[in-house]
Amino acid sequence: MSTLSNAQKGWELGPWIGISNYFGDLNTNFDFTEIGPAAGVIARYNWNNRINSKMGLNYTFLYGDDQDSPNSFENRRNLSFRTDLVDFTAQMEFNFFPYIHGSKEYFFTPYLLGGINILYFNPRAKLDDEWHALRPLGTEGQAVGEEYGIINGGVVLGGGFKWDLNRDWSFNIEIALKRLFTDYLDDVSGTYPNATSLRARRGDIAAELSDRSVGEKIGELGRQRGNSRDKDTYTMFGVGLVYYFGTIPCPEIGNKSLW
Repeated sequence: MSTLSNAQKGWELGPWIGISNYFGDLNTNFDFTEIGPAAGVIARYNWNNRINSKMGLNYTFLYGDDQDSPNSFENRRNLSFRTDLVDFTAQMEFNFFPYIHGSKEYFFTPYLLGGINILYFNPRAKLDDEWHALRPLGTEGQAVGEEYGIINGGVVLGGGFKWDLNRDWSFNIEIALKRLFTDYLDDVSGTYPNATSLRARRGDIAAELSDRSVGEKIGELGRQRGNSRDKDTYTMFGVGLVYYFGTIPCPEIGNKSLW
């Protein structure tokens, strides 16, 4: 049993590629219609056959648009955003089955993961064929110098499946849900500001991007623009190919062979 529980320690490193999806004030129905590309690099350390730590540096492109919503109010609200996002994730993984690189018996396992992430984002929106960064415009009436931060964090939960292709290389499939500590990934969270005051303080572009409603403007002071009680979320789904740099001690004489 000691060989089975301690058969390997070492690093794995490799790239992954996949897709992402945003959920928040501009996707309140949890639709999977606004899918963006995603990719990254992972480094995993195998503590034993069951427990791993993993770090990942990831990139994705997220977006949302009220015009994709089946909700008539959201259609009229007519807000949208897009953002490039860089994400650093640190997580722990638990393998359901013993997993040993190079073994003919223990060469695959599903796993659960949990951890935290730190991300950089910068939401933008289009007006008259030109893209504008939304944070500096204070679209919900934020005072100058009191805008939301573009570096934030969150909690990561998910799972995956991995199996060996050979002694050194393995194939991973993983999905991770990232629940953020901010509700401003999409620049939408609270209430509409006073349009006249916003225009005087931030300019015409800020006022136009704050309330883009179709027809008669709905952006009255204090009227709900988003739901600040529900933080933003995004998912990443991907497949990866990783290389194992660790060593695998040979089993002691008399123990059941694992290879």
